[in-house]
Amino acid sequence: MVKSPIPVDKVVLKLIFVAGNDQAGKEFNILPSLTAAQIAQQVYEEWPQEWQANKVERAEVLRLIYQGRFLHENVTLNSLNIQAGRKCVMHLVPREKIPQPNIGLFKIK
Repeated sequence: MVKSPIPVDKVVLKLIFVAGNDQAGKEFNILPSLTAAQIAQQVYEEWPQEWQANKVERAEVLRLIYQGRFLHENVTLNSLNIQAGRKCVMHLVPREKIPQPNIGLFKIK
């Protein structure tokens, strides 16, 4: 299998879709200036055949996770220093809201 070159103006974003017990990865060519909300919309519009059993009703429930953190809707790949011409891996989960951080969970004595 011959790998296609990475477009110089885009990031090849490999998304690992996590739904139930299924985890399947798929690559998307994404402009680094897009926000997380715009990426979710693009993924929704280009929903892979392999993920059809887990298709969500709308793009707004798709959440990106990068380096263990949920990305807010307005975060761009550029703001994360993810450069065009590179590959990046993120998780994609269907979730209505981003969980709030547990501030004050640990108390220092």
